Amino acid sequence: MANERTIEAQVRQQGASTGKATVRSHSLLVDRPTEKGGADQGPMGGELLLLALGGCFLSNLLAAARTRDADVDDVTVTIEARLGESPERMTHFTLQVSGKYEDRAEMEKLVTIAERGCLVAATLRAGAVVEVLLT
Repeated sequence: MANERTIEAQVRQQGASTGKATVRSHSLLVDRPTEKGGADQGPMGGELLLLALGGCFLSNLLAAARTRDADVDDVTVTIEARLGESPERMTHFTLQVSGKYEDRAEMEKLVTIAERGCLVAATLRAGAVVEVLLT
């Protein structure tokens, strides 16, 4: 498609269970906990999915607040995933938002704007094709 845009990241093996994830100029280690045979050098991929959802939501919330000169500060987003089986997967995500704000109705509007603008939330809701190619 002519107008197709992409985002790219890379994960390169760093050890027996550890990968170095890189996107733009940022990197972090991805690993399994020791009880799952890893070296516990970083979060697991599933945990990163929770961080991606929370980070996407938070950045949209803060942008909406900034655009509207809303008095919002000290925002925390706690993300929880319910696990299902066969195959094991995340079946339900809950984001709990707290922070300092003066106007609850305004904050509720900002939360709605952030939820609608979050790329990760939209992707999870709609589902996506996952294609794995050996090159």
